[in-house]
Amino acid sequence: MADRNAGRFIGTAIGPMLWGTTYIVFAQTLPTDHPILISALRALPAGLLMLLLVRRLPPLRILLPVTVLALTNIGLFFALLLISAARLPGGITATLAACQPLLVALLAWPLLGRRPGMGQIGLAALGMAGVGLMVLNGGLAFDLIGVLAGGGAALSMALGIVLMEHWRDLAPPVQMTAWQLLIGGILILPLALLVEGLPLHWETRNTLGLGYLVLFATALSYWLWVGGVQRLGSRVSVLAFLSPVVALAIGIGVMEETLNAQQALGVAMVFLSIGLSVRKRA
Repeated sequence: MADRNAGRFIGTAIGPMLWGTTYIVFAQTLPTDHPILISALRALPAGLLMLLLVRRLPPLRILLPVTVLALTNIGLFFALLLISAARLPGGITATLAACQPLLVALLAWPLLGRRPGMGQIGLAALGMAGVGLMVLNGGLAFDLIGVLAGGGAALSMALGIVLMEHWRDLAPPVQMTAWQLLIGGILILPLALLVEGLPLHWETRNTLGLGYLVLFATALSYWLWVGGVQRLGSRVSVLAFLSPVVALAIGIGVMEETLNAQQALGVAMVFLSIGLSVRKRA
């Protein structure tokens, strides 16, 4: 059982690692002045692609909870995250998103009746502190909308994770992933067209960037993530700390950024938080 749980943790961890590539792909290949539209175009094709695999729409009896999950996990989360990433340095957005595990622990108390233990809160706080050391290395750029959007993204997905555990028996992971992506994209597409409209220019690199987001940073990553939450519960939210670690690694390897002692300590704290959580669950 311990080996099986450890293997599931590793598989689930790939999801947040793929999310960590979102920041650079969005910034380097896509129109950053259309964050809501890119969020919708990221979710809808991924949902349609996975729907071809499951070949089934959600039954009416579970349509409401599936829609709530789609709104929290996909629609609101995608849109708010990219709004924040478009207005703030990626490191600050990653730090705001890193509040998610602590929010999950707090929301699980009233919604699941599971009082957070000091160990769970401590591991979440350790990971958050590590992310802070990693990414808050320079001057802060305060943008109220960006900060609120980043915090809202963390709260939205934290709520979605807890509710996903509450409704974990609704359908298999592949079906739940397909339905959430499809419905989440449908919910925010009209808002994107109304508020942002269409980009004036669209190039090959935009198509390639969006294709990567759809196939890898969305369809594959969310299939792994939803399956992990359904099988292992909301405590796997600590794995979300891997996302900013990957983002930092890409910055070093691709953007030729340097890793100083403070950031190295932050990386070590994040992996310590994840390692202790995996050991506790196993």
